[in-house]
Amino acid sequence: MSISKDIRINEKIRAKEVRLIDADGKQLGVVSVREALNIAENRELDLVEVSPNSIPPVCKIMDFGKYKYQISKKQTSGKKIGVKEVKVRPQIGEHDLVLKVKSIRRFLDEGNKAKVMMFFRGREAVRPDLGMKVFDRIKELLTGKFNIEQMPKLEGKQITMVIAPSSK
Repeated sequence: MSISKDIRINEKIRAKEVRLIDADGKQLGVVSVREALNIAENRELDLVEVSPNSIPPVCKIMDFGKYKYQISKKQTSGKKIGVKEVKVRPQIGEHDLVLKVKSIRRFLDEGNKAKVMMFFRGREAVRPDLGMKVFDRIKELLTGKFNIEQMPKLEGKQITMVIAPSSK
């Protein structure tokens, strides 16, 4: 998606009249496009249509290069946070648990959330307290800054916990 193709600037603005906003954000009122272009040209800036759907369209006097940069920066900063799943068992060994915690730590360092899940099979469901002990051990082993978004919770035959990276 090209930003410059979606936004009309200077002579590409098709309306007869526009609501003009100064570079400082001050409203200059409804003026003709010619007059708005002259004002922008005198200030050595561009006339940019920021709200084409309103009547009359809203145009702002600004540096179009800076505007494009700000928009692209907003688009890249909205990075999606993923949720990575880690599955553990109630009878997990200590070494295996340490490896799982290392994976969780790596996911958090990458900026993702970690969802720790434990499924109970057969008679294991009779002893959910053993599963909770494993989750307590995970919390002990996990170092660094993190937030537990959802505390370990028993739902049917599984326990889930969601851990998020801490906001700095």
